[in-house]
Amino acid sequence: MTYIDDLVEEYKGLIVDYIKTGNADELAGTAHEFSERAIDLDISPDEMVALHIELVSAIPLTNYEEVKASLDVLQEIMIRFGFTYKDYKAMLNKMERHDQEMDVAASLQETMLKTSIPVIENVELGAISVPARKVSGDYFNIIEHSDSKLTFAVADVIGKGIPAAIAMSMLKFGMDLTSSSSPPSKSLKRLNELVEKNVNKNMFVTMFYGLYDFKNQSLCFSSAGHEPAFLYHYEDDEFEELDGKGLVLGVMKDTEYEEVSSRLEKNDMLFIFTDGVSELRKHDGTFINMDDIKEMIREARDQHPQDIVQYIYEALTRMRNQNYKDDLTMFIIKNKSAN
Repeated sequence: MTYIDDLVEEYKGLIVDYIKTGNADELAGTAHEFSERAIDLDISPDEMVALHIELVSAIPLTNYEEVKASLDVLQEIMIRFGFTYKDYKAMLNKMERHDQEMDVAASLQETMLKTSIPVIENVELGAISVPARKVSGDYFNIIEHSDSKLTFAVADVIGKGIPAAIAMSMLKFGMDLTSSSSPPSKSLKRLNELVEKNVNKNMFVTMFYGLYDFKNQSLCFSSAGHEPAFLYHYEDDEFEELDGKGLVLGVMKDTEYEEVSSRLEKNDMLFIFTDGVSELRKHDGTFINMDDIKEMIREARDQHPQDIVQYIYEALTRMRNQNYKDDLTMFIIKNKSAN
């Protein structure tokens, strides 16, 4: 654990303790000591406010009184930083604007990025996407084409707020304009140029982009630095890792993406996910083992994919350390047709 991690845990402890005790005299002393250490580490007032915003969501605080108590802690810290009440009010206004921005971004996602799951003969689909906070950095899209093909993508935007919501909107509209005849490698190349040209330079996107032909059960896909997917072979009861080489979207304009082909036999399943699954922290602080996820899929393999992703999500929720929440997305395609 770094000294920054120690500072974060100490500040979290200040908030939790004050909510429990309400002891203002004790808070004054501990806040003074904390402020001195933060100043010694060159922590800026803006960084303290940003930390406070993160912790308010992560603890989490469940009612008005707890939020008010947390602001009392922040006020005491800011006073020790040498700030006046006027400065403190300005910071509160900044936090309020931040919350308003999150509300706008969440509304954008709800209205512009909502994806329906089509019903297709001999194909079963399941998807779940749960944000850690108001605005999700995860995104999935499913497009059914008239020629018995299905385009799909799972993405993770490395960024936050309205810029991230706009980036995801661009990706959605870019995908919606893609024909089923366009191979995933070419589609990713075009989306990469779109992101590189129009999105903030410090914002990048990982994406798993696939094309499934449900008439002959063939699959081809490309990956832009995304988590490898798993193909579960039902008859052999084995998992195959599917990965494609390629940079994340938005780094370099002229990027080529590897294209990989595979095939789904009857009852085989393709499982795609974001790092909210693979990097989930358990109660003891350790990362989840992906073998645990595979075992969950085995246990529920005869169920509908929507029931499977729900089953996995509920299991992960029970296992997850609530201090390390992240956006979480899972998508499953199951072939029900005999070749």
